Amino acid sequence: MLTETEFAVLNELRKNPAESQRGLAQATDLSVGTINSTIKRFLQLGYVDGLAITEQGLTALEPYRVKNAIVMAAGMSTRFAPISYEKPKGLLEVRGELLIERVIRQLQEAGITDITVVVGYKMEQFLFLEDKMNVKIAINTHYDERNNHSTLKIVEDQLDNTYICCSDNYYTENVFEPYVYQAYYAAVWHDGPTDEWGIYTSARGRISKTGPGCADAWIMYGQAYYDREFSKKFVKILNEVYDRPETKSKLWEEIYADHIKELDMYIREYPSGIIYEFDSLDELRSFEPDFITNIDSSILDNICSTLNVEREALTNFSPIIEGLSNLSFCFEAAGRKYVYRHPGIATQGILNRCAEADAEKIAFELGLDKTFIHLDPDTGWKLSHYVDVTEHFDYHNPRHVKQSLDLIRQLHTSGKCIDNRFDIFAETAKIKERLLGGGQAGAQKRLDFPDFAELDSRAAKLYQYCQADGIKPVLCHNDFYDPNILVEGESMYLIDWEYSGMSDYACDVGVFIGCSDYTFEEALEVINLYFEREPSASELRHCIAYVSLASYYWFVWALYKEACNEPVGEYLYLWYRFAKEYGERALQLYEIGEN
Repeated sequence: MLTETEFAVLNELRKNPAESQRGLAQATDLSVGTINSTIKRFLQLGYVDGLAITEQGLTALEPYRVKNAIVMAAGMSTRFAPISYEKPKGLLEVRGELLIERVIRQLQEAGITDITVVVGYKMEQFLFLEDKMNVKIAINTHYDERNNHSTLKIVEDQLDNTYICCSDNYYTENVFEPYVYQAYYAAVWHDGPTDEWGIYTSARGRISKTGPGCADAWIMYGQAYYDREFSKKFVKILNEVYDRPETKSKLWEEIYADHIKELDMYIREYPSGIIYEFDSLDELRSFEPDFITNIDSSILDNICSTLNVEREALTNFSPIIEGLSNLSFCFEAAGRKYVYRHPGIATQGILNRCAEADAEKIAFELGLDKTFIHLDPDTGWKLSHYVDVTEHFDYHNPRHVKQSLDLIRQLHTSGKCIDNRFDIFAETAKIKERLLGGGQAGAQKRLDFPDFAELDSRAAKLYQYCQADGIKPVLCHNDFYDPNILVEGESMYLIDWEYSGMSDYACDVGVFIGCSDYTFEEALEVINLYFEREPSASELRHCIAYVSLASYYWFVWALYKEACNEPVGEYLYLWYRFAKEYGERALQLYEIGEN
């Protein structure tokens, strides 16, 4: 094995035969004395002939030869909204070249030809690279439920002396080399505070600590390099922790940080202006000012035509991490802030966008939703005024609860109608058909659990009872839960009318309770608040039944979302529990009423 100094000298001679020891010292940033002693040793070992590397010298370098590269391109890059909703970030053209093609080209120019691109989100858009750039394609089917460690799990058998690259980095100079001495992570200096991962090292440059958030520090930025020993240890650790629930959300860097004492990795410092990472559209625009003008984007076209502004006026894009159905982001234009909603894949074919547009207009007229600007009935994209939420809706805040129930009661008693019937039991059946039809891989199995038949038959019986109550349909929101209720000071707005339609009033009451963490006693208080009085026995059982029916609908909807690889988290269990508990209570009340 070579020392780091020996590697530096021998690798330099491989690249550029030296004319003098002084010139070699300058090229390696070592002293002439060190060069002299190193060359003497190399002459004894037969690694050099004069100041030229020999075949034996090349053989000594062989353990440090880079074997391959992994280019990670599976993620969605949600922070790069809205462009990433339409195209993977690695396929953006920057200064006349696709980001991922530039990375691949630079690797190949450095002599690294064994390159695997791991894809996931919109994977079909990357497949052309296999033939055009002579790379291998690997598919990460877990990209939407796991972090980037899952990409390395896909290619664990390829990890050796390996570059780990991101498809969306931009290098103004080629940073890749055919021979590397040891595992490293690229780093640049950052002045001031940042959320990026800071790097702290020992005297020799071994990384001793790293993690998000630092100030005036070297930060992880760009490529990483695994040497053979690092790869061996990291793969072993990855397999040990992979199935732990807490691992799913972790970056590979977090797993490394958790085991940093076992994994030797060093800092590789770069001056500013060499490595770029574009985490947002605004960051990329600062690097290439014409990017936003030239990029092909129907989302930006929609915004500009609706607001009658030029693309140059659009700034400060940031994703909104809320809601279960759609992708949304906020931005500024001409000094005002807006929200754009991009419809989710799982909503296609389920929602009536024309009805939603009609309901939005009514909600605006009634003062229920003052945020609304425009909704496209064909595609479902929507533009709204941004609301500076002063506090999040709280199911246990008496003012919030009363004010929200006042809004929904105003809707129910408005006399307004739209041409859309939303029968929650019929809509549940439609989603079940999609699951049973196997539209998604493994979808049928989502209904294959012990008490599904019991849940389903109970819902059918409750629906018959509720139909017999003879309630006249009214205009309902049908998605009446906390993320759709915005609090701005003393004002409150009810947004996102995707599921609106003519329904049983109790559907909104049922959704509201079914999405809460209320005890049964607290739910009864909410029902009283809705009626502004003590409900009759028939009204009470009807509302309790609809808590179960609404929860069952959203439970089946959640199963469908999961089948579409769009997880909903703990809501699935919440809706299951409420469908069961309130269904049993409602049946008892209806059966008592029959006797």
